[in-house]
Amino acid sequence: MKTIDIYNFLDEISPFELQESWDNSGLLLGDLNEEVDKVYLSIDVDEKLIEEMDENSLLITHHPLIFGGIKQLQFNQYPAHLIRKMVQKNISNIAMHTNFDQTHLNEYVATKVLGLEIVKKEGFIAYMEVDEKFDDFAHKISEAFGLPHVKCVKAHERIKTVALTTGSGASLMRSIDADCFLTGDIKYHDAMEAKTINLSMIDIGHYESEQFFGKILATYLENLGLAVIISQSKNPFTYI
Repeated sequence: MKTIDIYNFLDEISPFELQESWDNSGLLLGDLNEEVDKVYLSIDVDEKLIEEMDENSLLITHHPLIFGGIKQLQFNQYPAHLIRKMVQKNISNIAMHTNFDQTHLNEYVATKVLGLEIVKKEGFIAYMEVDEKFDDFAHKISEAFGLPHVKCVKAHERIKTVALTTGSGASLMRSIDADCFLTGDIKYHDAMEAKTINLSMIDIGHYESEQFFGKILATYLENLGLAVIISQSKNPFTYI
């Protein structure tokens, strides 16, 4: 199967035109007319993954390897050192980032991981209804995402409405219409702002909330008869 056939299929299930203006989803490396022998799925590109991949393969990632303009290719620097190895092995790369967040990832995490029903969707934000003590709900979140600890902004003793944005969504907090916001990469000043607007927050981790990317996409690609390998992407952070 050619890369263009897979690209068109991906565009059907999660249109690339939905991506944010700052994003860089789509074909980042390779030739749409290349024949693909094997497909790998991963959140990110790393050196170990490239070394393990067969030649003439397609790597579909959640995060784009190339975000902004590249002004030079120094092969001892990121991401040039990865691009060089991929070119040498004729590995193509398609990224499905903010488009996939909107069409699949948030919904999967809300319904399959958290077991909640989505009552409303607004772009990158999914809304659910709960009625629990904040502490009890926070412990459930910790277990659902396999977090060794859970970082919270506690503005309510009890929560009834929850909003979810996988990955890094703290910049959306001003538009949240819920008691509690679940997202990753919550910073100190985000927490301070959340307190002032009476918004509880739970940091579900960037990696932890997006680790399901390969599992979700594999079910679609396997229906095409493709040999699909889900890479066990590594969290760049270590908890001690």
